[in-house]
Amino acid sequence: MQHAMLGSLRVSRIGLGAMSMAGTLLSGGGLDDAESIRAIHRALDLGVTHVDTAESYGPFHSEEIVGQALEGRRDQVVLTTKFGILSHAGDGTGPFDSSPANIRTAVEGSLKRLRTDRIDLYYQHRVDRNTPIEETIGTVAELVAEGKVLHIGLSEASPDTIRRAHTVHPIAALQTEYSLWTRDVETELLPLLRELGIGLVPYAPLGHGFLTGQIRTPEEIPDGDWRKTNPRFIGEAFYQNLQLVEEVRDIAAADGVILTADQLQRLDTLTPATGARHDDFNESMIDR
Repeated sequence: MQHAMLGSLRVSRIGLGAMSMAGTLLSGGGLDDAESIRAIHRALDLGVTHVDTAESYGPFHSEEIVGQALEGRRDQVVLTTKFGILSHAGDGTGPFDSSPANIRTAVEGSLKRLRTDRIDLYYQHRVDRNTPIEETIGTVAELVAEGKVLHIGLSEASPDTIRRAHTVHPIAALQTEYSLWTRDVETELLPLLRELGIGLVPYAPLGHGFLTGQIRTPEEIPDGDWRKTNPRFIGEAFYQNLQLVEEVRDIAAADGVILTADQLQRLDTLTPATGARHDDFNESMIDR
């Protein structure tokens, strides 16, 4: 297994995301906690050292499953989780809350569910426009000083937010969508991350399953699956995006396992994806 650095944090290049283990987003079937735990154990056996979850997955169920799976194996793993989507105040102030009080409540819950005394990488899941990023990162920096958190991350943050956060405390990683059909990160974010020494953790590297080539019609997506509302999986956009899948399949079918310069060039000039990467509501939650 190859490894990479997220700031000063060393992780396996392939990580295991535990979102679907809570039935979040991809809801095509029932939960099987025993199978989820087996999957985590198998990933560890194969050399994966990076396990990613969040309090909002479930909510809470994914963290509970990860905590169970890592009993006796905690030290093998760089464990990451996220705060900020859920509000623990119960006052109906909205879905995002990265206020100091909410972070303090969130971290204690995550530590308990994960059955651990520290979180290796703690992400702000989405930027809270009602709380200055300096105040949020300052609070998480206090958790670092207390030993409850070791490294700080951001998810779906804009370049300006990243810079402001990084002045308060070093940011180890940014998590955002990045794949052969979502490459806007290359314009501004990647140069900034290189400048500041921040690692990138791409989510949805297979385009939420589309790039696997296993989905051939919109009707194959189960009812209740969030992709039913994703612009890239709907109507004519779906079939236009199949062209991209066929281009990838053609390259993947070639002999050999090391990509040639010509193949890399072909991948670099793939037909762009048709449709926004999220519906209007989810797009509105991304920091720009």
